[in-house]
Amino acid sequence: MQRRFRQVDVFTETAYRGNPVAVVLDGDGLADEELARIANWTNLSETTSVLPPTQPGADYRVRIFTPSRELPFAGHPTLGTCHAWLQAGGQPAGDDVVQECPAGLVRVRRADGRLAFAAPPLLRGGPVEADLVASLTAAAGIDPAAVVAAEWVDNGPGWIALLLDSVDAVLAANPTTEVGDLGLVALHPPGADVDLEVRAFFPQNGTAVEDPVTGSLNASVAMWLLDTHRLPSPYVARQGTALGRAGRVHVEVDAEGTIWIGGGTVTCIDGTIEA
Repeated sequence: MQRRFRQVDVFTETAYRGNPVAVVLDGDGLADEELARIANWTNLSETTSVLPPTQPGADYRVRIFTPSRELPFAGHPTLGTCHAWLQAGGQPAGDDVVQECPAGLVRVRRADGRLAFAAPPLLRGGPVEADLVASLTAAAGIDPAAVVAAEWVDNGPGWIALLLDSVDAVLAANPTTEVGDLGLVALHPPGADVDLEVRAFFPQNGTAVEDPVTGSLNASVAMWLLDTHRLPSPYVARQGTALGRAGRVHVEVDAEGTIWIGGGTVTCIDGTIEA
């Protein structure tokens, strides 16, 4: 069966400089093993499938797969899927698009030529245990003295974030073994054109794979850094530097206190797949 398919670059205004996600727009009827096989074949960090919603108020339902597992929520697939759904003629019932996923309902708004999702609540927060921090820094080649703070920022993928004392320390990290879902962040000096440097690593086949630009991590890190007054709203995070990408994540808190995580979205492939 021919199914509509798009590949969208997310958190960039320029194609091939952000983080790609594959989107199967007609996912209804695909079995779990078929969805997993497609994701393994695309070999992108995430592949999504768009399905009819099952919850009241949702415009569509999405399932998100890495090459090896399903995720309850992920940020750049949320924006990329929404972009593809709108471009394919999707019409939201309200002002915002409402996406259903295993983590719940996620709002996506359109503003200033960008899409932005409302950051979902944390499943786990608080300081990270000292022995776990020691294990992570050793595996990532980070000087323990460079760690300013370490926090659980789990909003689905299970993120742990380490705030390091410099952008150079973030860019120099080099995990050689699996480190789980690990985020590294550092503040840029005043006057820079961006405010935060971000890197994200996730486990795959026993090793650590770097994600070019990561919406879920930026969402949970934003909650932490804004709540502890380390950054003001709005701010811009840079990610993908070490991979030759130019991701930009726009973070803003609205009058109701909702944190919005936004960026550009560009279609790179538009066609069909056999599935």
